[in-house]
Amino acid sequence: TTHYLFIVVVAVNSTLLTINAGDYIFYTDWMWTSFVVFSVSQSTMLTVGAIYYMLFTGVPGTATYYATIMTIYTWVAKGAWFALGYPYDFIVVPVWIPSAMLLDLSYWATRRNKHAAILIGGSLVGLSFPLFNMVNLLLVRDPLEVAFMYPRPTLPAYMTPIEPQVGKFYNSPVALGSGAGAVLTVPMAALGAKLNTW
Repeated sequence: TTHYLFIVVVAVNSTLLTINAGDYIFYTDWMWTSFVVFSVSQSTMLTVGAIYYMLFTGVPGTATYYATIMTIYTWVAKGAWFALGYPYDFIVVPVWIPSAMLLDLSYWATRRNKHAAILIGGSLVGLSFPLFNMVNLLLVRDPLEVAFMYPRPTLPAYMTPIEPQVGKFYNSPVALGSGAGAVLTVPMAALGAKLNTW
């Protein structure tokens, strides 16, 4: 019980770090224009936290529990913005849970092998997370329309979106995000495991 209470406290606080990694990835307008940054930062932060707490408890399912807490907490933040008069799709809640379930599955299927969870689970998170979230983003309104109709009061002038820039530099932001996410989540998962042993 103490373990899970500890996870709740830290997962809630880590959510603040995750959804504000760069500040812009949590909002519709910048999640589109910076999808690769979003994919890399969110998948690595999810993997580090999930691996750390899954190994802390040694119980498969902890990663999904961790992702669920972050999701609920983020929906509360979404509701707060909505209460302020912003549209429902002004904030997009990242889809953490399916990727965390794959991480748990790899840990369970390999009989709680820590290294398999890091290598296999970390790769699965990095590959799946951008795909789940691209589907999620396809369901919202035109992000630039939302950005101009409902500007954020904290958005600096130099960060005001003008037009999507991703297509000019990458042929496929999903492929690049998946590849970079998969490459980076494995060493970051190892870091989470290392922190767990200290």
